Amino acid sequence: MPIDTPEPYAVELHAHSPRWAEMAQEESRRLKDALGDLLVRVHHIGSTSIPGIMAKPIVDLIPIVGDIHGLDAQEKTMRALGYRWYGEYGLPGRRYCTLNDPATGKRLFQLHCYRDGDPAVLRHLAFRDYLRAFPLLAKEYEMEKIRAASVRSDDVNAYNDEKNAWIKRVEKKALAWAAKSSHT
Repeated sequence: MPIDTPEPYAVELHAHSPRWAEMAQEESRRLKDALGDLLVRVHHIGSTSIPGIMAKPIVDLIPIVGDIHGLDAQEKTMRALGYRWYGEYGLPGRRYCTLNDPATGKRLFQLHCYRDGDPAVLRHLAFRDYLRAFPLLAKEYEMEKIRAASVRSDDVNAYNDEKNAWIKRVEKKALAWAAKSSHT
């Protein structure tokens, strides 16, 4: 089956909504029902997982699977759930999928699927947990997102590039914090 290519879309930042956590839980259950024992767990990540900050109203999830090739074999299952399948899409070891609202065409979910134990998972979780632990830093991230959107709201890829340096700088601190926190 051919791999899809995501189309850029305009960036819209919304006030934080508790509904995003509910959506993450509901979609996690739907994924577990579809993938069964292949799915180890699902983490809610990204800005929608950080209380109190603005975000694109798109819920990012990290489904952790026991076998990434087993997930590849479930591509048709993922497509039957309404997801578009992009394969690794630039990040080795990841499987990227998106789900759009059939009525509006707007993106609802992004899946960043990884094999259990992949180091990329720690990077995502450390960043999320660091911003949750330090609300003032989370607000600083919100300001960076607003700045990036003011420069490049027309294309999500350009918007992401615009805020990438800030994320990489804080990500290093988050990983150091996570390593220290796990040993205390």
